[in-house]
Amino acid sequence: MDGSGEDGRVFHLVVMAMLLSIHIASGGLAIVLGALALLVRKGGLIHRRSGLLFVSAMMVLGISGALLGFRRSPTDGNVFAGLMTVYFVVTAWMTVRPASRWTRPITGAGLIVAAGVALVDVMGGLRAFNSPRGALNGVPFFMYFVLATVMTLACAGDARVMRFGTPRGGARLARHLWRMCFALFIAAGSFFSIRARVARVLPDPFTSVPMRVLPIVLLLGAMFYWLWRVRTRRIVVG
Repeated sequence: MDGSGEDGRVFHLVVMAMLLSIHIASGGLAIVLGALALLVRKGGLIHRRSGLLFVSAMMVLGISGALLGFRRSPTDGNVFAGLMTVYFVVTAWMTVRPASRWTRPITGAGLIVAAGVALVDVMGGLRAFNSPRGALNGVPFFMYFVLATVMTLACAGDARVMRFGTPRGGARLARHLWRMCFALFIAAGSFFSIRARVARVLPDPFTSVPMRVLPIVLLLGAMFYWLWRVRTRRIVVG
């Protein structure tokens, strides 16, 4: 019995170590592919291929992160971060795919996920606000409310799609872009926000606060730039 229990614990540790390795590898790949998709010509072959690989890597990242977080606690923040990541990349990808019998059910499921995460964020923000340090699990209370606002806006977008169908033209591309970029923001923010994680991959000059903030600023700048472009010019994406 003892031997069997020990073997089970060893197996569990090996599985968790493999899952962590997959999570780290997919996260690094997603950041590179996401940056590539933002930099190349929109609608071109490289953009489409890198975008599809980005979606795949982000789904692996989100699912593995949620599983690792669930191991610690069903209410661990990484569980909801993983769900958010998968939600954003899937709904963004569906936006530029031809409509099918799966479009409406997936959008409806996404709306439910987004509403649930928004509610959890509001509850977390209230708990953080009422805590002595104004934070919960190291996250300041206002960040919970920022995320709740983003998820609420995402819910509103999903509700419009459920009622009127997938938007066309610039609105369609804007929905695709901001959701893809926000998913990348989650991945990049998770990596660059913690110095120890960056130090495992990059040398000391890149572990300073300004250097770790720079990729996030560039990502948000690129997102707003392309949102402006698709609103003012006719660009085909995906």
